Amino acid sequence: MNWQPLFHMQQELDNYIVAQHQLENEQVFDKKILALLVEVGELANETRCFKYWSLKPASPNDVIAEEYVDGIHFILSLGLELGLDDFKSQDRTTEKDLSSLFNDVFEKITTLKNERTIEAYKELFQTYLLLGNAIGFSADDMKDAYLDKNKVNYDRQNHGY
Repeated sequence: MNWQPLFHMQQELDNYIVAQHQLENEQVFDKKILALLVEVGELANETRCFKYWSLKPASPNDVIAEEYVDGIHFILSLGLELGLDDFKSQDRTTEKDLSSLFNDVFEKITTLKNERTIEAYKELFQTYLLLGNAIGFSADDMKDAYLDKNKVNYDRQNHGY
């Protein structure tokens, strides 16, 4: 998938948020890391993949997709912070279960926080895409969900979110 258009859209949204909240002189990398950790936790909660003690099913697919794409927003934004404006994903498959993949994503986020390297970023992005595929999302699903949520994010900014 060509991620460059989404990086461009994310840059526009990030610039809009910076202007709206007067963050021109703020360093927000660590806040974005924390936000991503929270969003991934919310996604895991909606999939319920780790809730071995419960019989309640996962949330509807549209809810899971919205949570998933929140993570894409922050991953793109972190890439922009590192000076990237594109990403070449690799087709990978895995036999890991969702809980293991979520743990891998959390680990990759922590590595990016500590290292702040392009390589750590690429590993995070690739692992997050692998998680999305394991949940059942295609690249087109991810893109469509991103476009929908991007509109919501602008609406929220325009209405005092």
